[in-house]
Amino acid sequence: MKGYSQDLYILAFDHRGTITKGLLGVEGREPTAEESDKVTEMKNIIFDGFLKAKESGITGGDPAILVDETFGLDVQQKAKEMGIKFAAPVEKSGQKVFDFEYGDQFGEKINEIGADFVKILVRWNPDDDEETRATQGSRIKELSDWLTENDKKFLLEFLVPATEEQLASVENDQARYDSEIRPMLAVKVVEEMRERGADPDIWKIEGLDTAEDCEKVAAAIKAGDRENVIAVVLGRGATDEKVNEWLRAGSSVEGYKGFAIGRSIFWNALKSFHEGEKSREEAVSEIAESYLGFLSIYQNGS
Repeated sequence: MKGYSQDLYILAFDHRGTITKGLLGVEGREPTAEESDKVTEMKNIIFDGFLKAKESGITGGDPAILVDETFGLDVQQKAKEMGIKFAAPVEKSGQKVFDFEYGDQFGEKINEIGADFVKILVRWNPDDDEETRATQGSRIKELSDWLTENDKKFLLEFLVPATEEQLASVENDQARYDSEIRPMLAVKVVEEMRERGADPDIWKIEGLDTAEDCEKVAAAIKAGDRENVIAVVLGRGATDEKVNEWLRAGSSVEGYKGFAIGRSIFWNALKSFHEGEKSREEAVSEIAESYLGFLSIYQNGS
């Protein structure tokens, strides 16, 4: 059966290019072995923050992580050994058009990794050209069909980057785009992806400002006998204040069951650690506190 029965509280750190470029300044080339080791260390710091938060006791849902194989293979293995639910990405990092990290071998790689959830990130705007949407749609359908046939849970994250025309219509104000235009586009994206064969269990959706907007998305993902399909709120690296607003809006809506937040939880701690301003232990504690803070907002509104 499609869907997921529990709330999911996902600490997302499958970032690859975001960290190598944003923290290490690696651009236009592959990271060196030393640089890769640094990123792997950062992934372990984030995971230790998650474990510290989990030790404090989390109820009401499933705490989980989203981590890549590229820099987080040892974290994936530890999670499996410890019985911690984890999601793994199978998309190429930083691509405007979704493509498979492992090409035609994606099925073998999914079986090898053994994640509880298989995740992809897709950038999709209903005003994108038809060729782009057709290409992405067919690739998503191929993955979706394989996951259904192999009885694996599908976590589909999409972003709706504004077109120049859409931004211009709100005087190039990103905040206005997010509140005035993106909510209706999100519903349209769900409908378009579903029409082209996407059939995820969990939709990872950019935060929306109001419960009313969340309700429209929830209705779209549940249409067509998909009553158990859920949405989780993603953080998109926004400020704590903004993410808290999105969490409050989603938490009151049936169909929204948790969150998948990454940079908003770990970025400042990792940056301070990388720059020598914080010890490893301090970074771990800060990540744990941030994760638990968002969890409290989602569950209690405060």
